[in-house]
Amino acid sequence: MEYHIIITLVAIFVCNLLAAFFSAAETAITAVSRARIYHLIIEGDKNALTVGNLRKNKERLIGGIMLANNSVNILASALATELAIRHWGDNGVLYVTFIMTVVVVIFGEVLPKTYAIQNSERTALKIAPFLDWVLKILNPINLGLQFIVRNILRLTGLDNSKNESASSASDVIRGTIELHHHEGRVVKHDRDMLGSILDMQEIEVGEIMAHRVNMETVDIDLPTEQIVNLVINSNHSRIPFWQGDSDNIIGILHVKRLIQYLREHDNIDSLAIRNMMIEPWFIPDTTNINAQLHEFRNRHQYLAIVIDEYGVLQGLVTLEDIIEEIVGRIDDKHDKQIANQIEHQGENTYIVNGSMTIRDLNREQGWDLPDEEASTIAGLVINEARLIPEIGEIFEFYNMRFTIIDKKANQIMKLKIEEIQSDLGDNIDS
Repeated sequence: MEYHIIITLVAIFVCNLLAAFFSAAETAITAVSRARIYHLIIEGDKNALTVGNLRKNKERLIGGIMLANNSVNILASALATELAIRHWGDNGVLYVTFIMTVVVVIFGEVLPKTYAIQNSERTALKIAPFLDWVLKILNPINLGLQFIVRNILRLTGLDNSKNESASSASDVIRGTIELHHHEGRVVKHDRDMLGSILDMQEIEVGEIMAHRVNMETVDIDLPTEQIVNLVINSNHSRIPFWQGDSDNIIGILHVKRLIQYLREHDNIDSLAIRNMMIEPWFIPDTTNINAQLHEFRNRHQYLAIVIDEYGVLQGLVTLEDIIEEIVGRIDDKHDKQIANQIEHQGENTYIVNGSMTIRDLNREQGWDLPDEEASTIAGLVINEARLIPEIGEIFEFYNMRFTIIDKKANQIMKLKIEEIQSDLGDNIDS
């Protein structure tokens, strides 16, 4: 009799160990980072490869684990019930129900799953080979269960065989970045940079270019001495030249070539500016910056003239513009820093240049103003107001108050932006 009791208790103990194993396996395999497992597979980790294969068919994985887990739990409960009835009679059912509930919940579910969620990678890699072996043994039964489940779902109109995630890879990556930033593991600058890389296919050069009104160009018909002075005193390394009309760009001069010429010659009488220039490279304003970055690299050029669909000059874009869109502004002693376009006027109030791009303003202030219909903050105000505003006019949208404070002709030069404080929505996320 005592031998029978010992064997039964050992069997119950083993069943609970197996239940804990399967609970930990379910949590670890599903919770482990796919990216980390993929990295380990590339490095040749065989256990990581097994984990990857198990994750490929989650229906088989979950079905097999649930089958095994419930089987050992039911077996343990049955053995415990049989043993309790032998010793305590009918009251043994009540006793064993309480005891097995505590044992299964604590040692078969909560404890192993808590450990597995805290050590998902280590646990998944250790248990994957044995779990794979168990699932192969249970595969025939598992396939039968899956067949029954699918048909029940189909009969009830809940068939999920065609249900696929609509999230793109970039959305998943972007969500992961935002989550880690929210939790404090990714700083704002890194979040902005990674987000900009994901946006490269969607951002057009027209959104980041230097607008034609801000271009520094030179008339080729000016006297040579005046041209030399303008070029030498410029803050740019490449200067567009025009003839007849300021929109008629005829060439690009690299300042370094002119400086080299001046070093080698005592006078400028024989200077031929046209011979130093390269032909301008015209690109449409709808070109995305990802494609333009590749073109800059392939053509070994650093500046392109931007035109619209009618061939009208819109501005220019440089390699540095694209790099700054990704990594943030790169300041040197010649750059007009973006920060200079924003003047703080007390709490939540700012004076902003109308020509500042919405993307730069959002990045600098952490705002989320839309940039689909307009690329500059002045353009956003005009687009929302549906008119050319006058100085002193005030508009409110996107929880912001915009006041026009300076204007030249029809161009908004400066405006005051105030964040409108809302009593609702503060501390939504805790």
